This record gives sequence, structure tokens and C-alpha cells, in this order.
Amino acid sequence: MEIIKVGMADLAVAKSPHKLITLGLGSCIGIVLYDSVYKIGGLAHIMLPSSKEIRNNSNKAKFADTAIDILIDKMLSLGAKKNNIRAKIAGGSQMFSFNSKSDVLKIGERNANASRKKLSECRIPIICEDCGGNYGRTIELNTKDGSLLVRTIGYGTKII
Repeated sequence: MEIIKVGMADLAVAKSPHKLITLGLGSCIGIVLYDSVYKIGGLAHIMLPSSKEIRNNSNKAKFADTAIDILIDKMLSLGAKKNNIRAKIAGGSQMFSFNSKSDVLKIGERNANASRKKLSECRIPIICEDCGGNYGRTIELNTKDGSLLVRTIGYGTKII
């Protein structure tokens, strides 16, 4: 079994028995896709909600709207079937407090909402999520069974 590390603004796919892990999700979202029939998983560590809002958008793994399409394509190329794919998302924290009412600074919430919207457009159901709060997360997808280990400092560890 290999542990595949996914960096910030990066993504990867793997077949069972490998694990996909990403560290330090703050306002970023970890988007996990999993085909339980063929035991193929994908993980994207997105930083921003939309590639359309930024000029320098060449890294497609950085954005919710483009990373999800790439994950799906990579999983299908490994043998996954789109109808089998389910999603889990984690992260989207508000790491700093602002005195502003502006949504622009609520990047974690915007990332989570953009991820939900894109997954809905792709007709991929989100079966569970661990989003929000004001703390970071590390997540690890086990491609054997689709379980997602969520580790936090001060808030414990859980499997979703």
C-alpha cells in the first residue's frame, strides 16, 4: 500500500489499497470522490472557489470549478463509473476573524459552497462533510473502503 500525498492546489487519484492524504486544510477544501464498486478514489486540495475570478488560473487543481472535472476524468480513466461516484468534503474553515460583513473574506465558506455547487452540477451526491469552524484539518482517504479520516488539533480525530 502506498500513501500518496496531495499538496495544496494539487490533486491525485488512486486504486485500492492506496491512501490519499492532504495536510493543513484551513480555508481550503479537500474534495474526495470515491467509486465504491471499483474502489477508485480521488482527492483535490482546492484553494479558491472559481477559476473565472482570477487572471492567473493556469493551475486547474487550485479551483473548485476546474479540479472536480479533472478528478472525475482521471477516475474514469482508471476504470471508475460516474454513476458510482460519491463525494465527501472537508475544510472550509474561517481561520481568521474579520470585522467586515463582506463575503469576499469568507473564503472557506465560499470554497465549500462552490464545491457543493459544482458537485451538484456534475450530479455527484455529497454523502457527508466536515466543513466550517475555525481550525485546520488533515484528511486521509482509504481507497479500500472509502472511509475518510479527519484529524484536527484540539478537536480530535473522526472517520466520515
